[in-house]
Amino acid sequence: MRVDEYLQYDAVGLAALVRSKEVTSTELLEAAIERAAQVDPALNAINLPMYEEGRRIAATAPSGPLGGVPFLLKDLFQDYAGYPTSAGNRALRHVPATRHSEVVRRWLNAGLVPFAKTNVPEFGAKAVTEPLEFGPSRNPWNTGHTPGGSSGGSAAAVAAGIAPAAGANDGGGSIRIPAAACGLFGLKPGRGRVPFGPFRGEPMHGASVNGVLTRTVRDSAALLDVMAGPEPTSPYPIAPPERPYAKEVGRDPGRLRIGFSDISPLGTRVHPEAVRAVRETAALLEELGHQVVETRPAIDGRALTEDFLTLWYGSMAALVDGIKADTGCGDDDFEPDTLMLAAMGRARTSADYVRGHDRWNEHIVALADFHSRYDLLLTPTIAGPPVTIGRLDPPSWLRTAERLLVRTRTERLVTATDMVTTEVMNNLTATPFTMTANLTGTPAMSVPLHWTASGLPLGVQFIAAPAGEGLLLRLAGQLERARPWAHRRPTDVPFPEP
Repeated sequence: MRVDEYLQYDAVGLAALVRSKEVTSTELLEAAIERAAQVDPALNAINLPMYEEGRRIAATAPSGPLGGVPFLLKDLFQDYAGYPTSAGNRALRHVPATRHSEVVRRWLNAGLVPFAKTNVPEFGAKAVTEPLEFGPSRNPWNTGHTPGGSSGGSAAAVAAGIAPAAGANDGGGSIRIPAAACGLFGLKPGRGRVPFGPFRGEPMHGASVNGVLTRTVRDSAALLDVMAGPEPTSPYPIAPPERPYAKEVGRDPGRLRIGFSDISPLGTRVHPEAVRAVRETAALLEELGHQVVETRPAIDGRALTEDFLTLWYGSMAALVDGIKADTGCGDDDFEPDTLMLAAMGRARTSADYVRGHDRWNEHIVALADFHSRYDLLLTPTIAGPPVTIGRLDPPSWLRTAERLLVRTRTERLVTATDMVTTEVMNNLTATPFTMTANLTGTPAMSVPLHWTASGLPLGVQFIAAPAGEGLLLRLAGQLERARPWAHRRPTDVPFPEP
C-alpha cells in the first residue's frame, strides 16, 4: 500500500481492508513506517521506534476487530514488555518493562500493531510536550507551536498521518488538550471505565485514565469498546454500557439540554478565538435542535485547581522518591521543574493532602447539581490557540530559585513564598477548563470544530455526567456529520496527493 493510499483511511477503514484481504498487516505497517520517516524529523513525535517488533507482530496476521492496524503507544503508563517506559525521564530511559500493561494487552488482543512509543513531557506533568531528555514535539499544523501535552507526541503523530490512532492518557487534560491543539477527536473516559493495571490501581484517586487520540469518532468508539471493562485487579466494577460504543456513533442523541460557558474557571483571560469556537458551536447545536443555555456549574475554579494541585504535588513527590529508591539515581536525572513539584509535595503535610482530597466531593456535588439540569457542559478545551514552543518555560529567576531550594532542602520556604504555585497557576491559565472532569471523574471530550484565522486547530470541550461516554459519542457523531473534519490536513508537513 502506498503512503498516499494509507492516509485516506481511519483505523476502522484499514481493518476492513485487512479483513477483505485487499491489503496485509505488513503492507500497512510499512506504509506507516515510511510515513514516519517522511514527517517525524520535523515533529519529533516518536521517542522510541519499535519497528522490528511491529514487523514481527504484523507478520503473524493478527486478528481481532482492528486486526493489522498500525498503532502507537504513549510512553507513559503504557508498558510493553521488553521495552522501556521512560515517561520522558532520563533515569527510566533504559529500564525495560517486565510485562504489558492491561490496556496494551487489550490493544494487542484487538489485533493492533504497536510499532513505536510517542514523546511525553517528563511524567506527563505539563500541557506541552517539551522534555529535556528527548526534545520538544511540534505541531504539524505549525511546527513553531506545541501539539499540547501530555499526549503531544501521540497527537502530532496522528494528525500527521503516521498512524490513524495512538495511545493517550489524561490526568488533567492530557487527551483533550492535544486533541484541541492538533485538530483531533479526544475522549477522556470516566473514572473506572478503562483499567490502569496491573501495576497501578487508580492513579491520582481515579483522576488519571487511559484512552486514545483519533481523527474520527468511530475510531475512538471502536477503541473504547476494546479498552473498556474491569480487570481482576480493578478496585471496583462499574456498570457496562447499554450497547457497544461503536453503535452509539450513528445514533440520534435526541434533543439535549446543554449549558455553555466561555469564562475561565480561574477568572483569567480567554482568547477571542476560543470564545468564538464555543459561540459558533452553541449556534450549531441550536441548528441541530438542541436547547443551549449560557450557564456554568457553581464550582469555585480556583479552589478546585488548588485541591487538584495538592494531590498533583504529593503524587510527584512519591514518584520521584520511588524512582530514586528503585534505580539509585539522583537529582541530576530529573528536570528542575519536576524536582520543584516534588518539593512542593514534601512541603505539605499528610493532613493537607487528606483535607484537599476530601474537598473533591464539594466539586463533585456541584457538577452533579449542574447535570441534574443539563445533559452536557460545553466550554473551550483550551483558553487560546496552541502556544509556541518554549512559551510556558519557567522564567530564569525561578529556575535558579528551584535549584537553590532543592539543593538546600528548604522546601518549606517554597510553600511560604508560594512562588511555584503562582507560576503553575500562570501556566494553567492556558488550560483552565479540563481539570474539572478529572477531579470529578466524569467523561469528557474535545471535538475539532474550529480553526483560527491563522490556521491552527482549537477544539471545544463537552463534559457529561458519570457513565455518559455513550451520550458523548452520539453527539460527537452528529457534530462530525454536520461539520466534518477528518479530511482537513496539517499545513506544515507534506501530504501526498492520492
